[in-house]
Amino acid sequence: MLKEFKEFALKGNMVDMAIGIIIGAAFGKIVTSLVSDIIMPPIGKMMGGVDFSNLYLSLSGGTYPSLAAAKAAGAATVNYGVFINVVIDFAIVALALFLLVKGMNTLKRKEAAAAPAPPSTKDCPQCCTAIPLNAKRCPACTSTL
Repeated sequence: MLKEFKEFALKGNMVDMAIGIIIGAAFGKIVTSLVSDIIMPPIGKMMGGVDFSNLYLSLSGGTYPSLAAAKAAGAATVNYGVFINVVIDFAIVALALFLLVKGMNTLKRKEAAAAPAPPSTKDCPQCCTAIPLNAKRCPACTSTL
């Protein structure tokens, strides 16, 4: 059983998938930082100094100066600003993956188009007429192949 597990875990596809997951997690952190640290601050500034990660709706009726203060007080909140950031994160990751898959598909199409088609005919050794590969006799000179 240990041998079977070792063969399963060390297959090329499993290792490739693990590397993809690790790189994907790192890419997700980069996108999250891009959204929360670079994209959202200028958008918030243009909207009058709004910090999207601090936008929330208190369900307990109290007013709090920030989301952290509301959470510290134990208030139930709907954190729609954090949700906006996550939606933008998702959109950027989805766009990047779309562009990556589109590029890979383009490369595969070019590779497939570049491969020559296998020959379907051969030349007769007697008269040099093109004949089907599996022909047993030449239709032009009737020589046996």
